Amino acid sequence: MDAASHEEWPVERLARVSGVSPAHFARSFRDAFGVPPHRYLLSRRLERAKTLLRDTDLSITEIAFETGWSSLGTFGRTFRDVTGESPGELRAREQAAAHARDRVPACYLAAAYRPDLRIAVSEKRRQEAEAINGAETTEAP
Repeated sequence: MDAASHEEWPVERLARVSGVSPAHFARSFRDAFGVPPHRYLLSRRLERAKTLLRDTDLSITEIAFETGWSSLGTFGRTFRDVTGESPGELRAREQAAAHARDRVPACYLAAAYRPDLRIAVSEKRRQEAEAINGAETTEAP
């Protein structure tokens, strides 16, 4: 999955490659990595997208398709939900900042830019909505 994160990796395919049942594979994967296979794949895709945004002049559309998304809209929405900023905002911020990345090993950079996907994007949205709704109800007279 790491080497070909742009490809589709349904649990059935991963289980078939591993020679185990899909349920066993999903359980074992979560036990080993702390997240389900689809979230792990999402983190790898976003990690790669961040690197391409930071280090290349490829268009955001090209980056979306190169990192495995079939829709620019889905890429942009997911990217913003997970990172808190749009791909364009991240690119502008990263390219404006002066960095001495050439002195940092690539594996450390990858780990530093890896998104935290221990909770689902939909769960993050629910928590944000509760925080907003909670703030509105506490402010009301």
